[in-house]
Amino acid sequence: MNNKLPKYPAYKDSGVQWLGEIPEHWVTLSNKFVFNLKKNLVGRRSSEYVLLSLTLNGVIKRDMENPQGKFPAEFDTYQEVKKGDFIFCLFDVEETPRTVGLSKFDGMITGAYTVMQPNENFDRGFLYYFYLNLDTDKRMKPLYTGLRNTISKDNFFSFKTFVPPLSEQTAIAAFLDHKTALIDKAIVIKEKQIELLKERRQILIHKAVNQGLNPNVKMKDSGVEWIGEIPEHWEVKKIKHITTKIGSGVTPSGGGTTYLYSGIPLLRSQNILFGKIELEGVAYISEKTHSSMSNSQVRKGDVLLNITGGSIGRCHFVDFDIPLNVNQHVCIVRPSTSIASIFLNSLLASEVGQGQIWFFQQGGGREGLNFQAIKNFLIPLPPKSEQSEISKYIETITSKFLTALSLKQQEIEKLKEYKALLINGAVTGKIKVE
Repeated sequence: MNNKLPKYPAYKDSGVQWLGEIPEHWVTLSNKFVFNLKKNLVGRRSSEYVLLSLTLNGVIKRDMENPQGKFPAEFDTYQEVKKGDFIFCLFDVEETPRTVGLSKFDGMITGAYTVMQPNENFDRGFLYYFYLNLDTDKRMKPLYTGLRNTISKDNFFSFKTFVPPLSEQTAIAAFLDHKTALIDKAIVIKEKQIELLKERRQILIHKAVNQGLNPNVKMKDSGVEWIGEIPEHWEVKKIKHITTKIGSGVTPSGGGTTYLYSGIPLLRSQNILFGKIELEGVAYISEKTHSSMSNSQVRKGDVLLNITGGSIGRCHFVDFDIPLNVNQHVCIVRPSTSIASIFLNSLLASEVGQGQIWFFQQGGGREGLNFQAIKNFLIPLPPKSEQSEISKYIETITSKFLTALSLKQQEIEKLKEYKALLINGAVTGKIKVE
């Protein structure tokens, strides 16, 4: 990218190893000449303010009518934020997804953050891109102190910002606003394409497991409203009649304190996703604990179903053969010889399965499924030979769609990488904005 865009006529050494050279006419200024610290507490006037948060998407308004997350009993110690103010998170910097925000709103934010106002000789847009670029690779790491990776106010104000003249700052900010907006728009389009691909795959699988692969087959009324018509030679069965086990595990005695860094994977709801079982970040238990939890040991071919919480209904079948166990939030649905694992899993993930999960969950008045409800789920069931054909079809289209999704995701990552390179090049003077 840098080779295709114009350069400045002359450069000088910045004195900073990661930065290298900067344009000769740019200056380095300590932040005490760039920012002014603000600390205006809202006090008893908190009800007059909109609550703000610093997120990966920048500074956003919080929904106080439908609150999510933790809220304090009072907001008296929160601080005032004006439109155009900078919000810095100068603690836990290494772990914080975003350490800088430029507020588009008047409001209030927790006193844990640092609110600053730039001086008149600086373009807010340029400074925002400058610190956003620093945050990308945590380039303020030399300023960290203490166990919480905190940047003290003194360290921040002594830190040097590399700035061009004001008119050039404004031009750089306008250039990046335009370019990043185009990139963000392209990313949104590709994300929508990914969602359409997922929807299309789900439609094809739903049709296959409920109507089969023969478009000319004679149909009949299943007698079940949420199933509708099925091929004439298919049956409708309760899950308890085509499984040998429906049950979940328990949390080992001692809870999380018994988890190990290696051993037998203990699958929890966060490990069960639509389309895969995620072993990255999985908890482990000892062989002894695994043996004591014999009732919840997992076998290859089991379908695992989340039965509590926000991820209720997520499911996937075990297609590898290693020792596994589950806790009480994951149900083992073990198919009998009359139904294929991939077919049963696809049914549970389809509208037929998810609709019944929603129905029984609502009936129970809570976010949870009991085993009796699962046992009474009704599903359409073709002969075993036809299940095999449908399963192969599902595997084929899943492979094709995963390839297409991977390509789209790679395109998104390349766009994000280009955006980061563009911002870095412009705010460090590696490219000249005209």
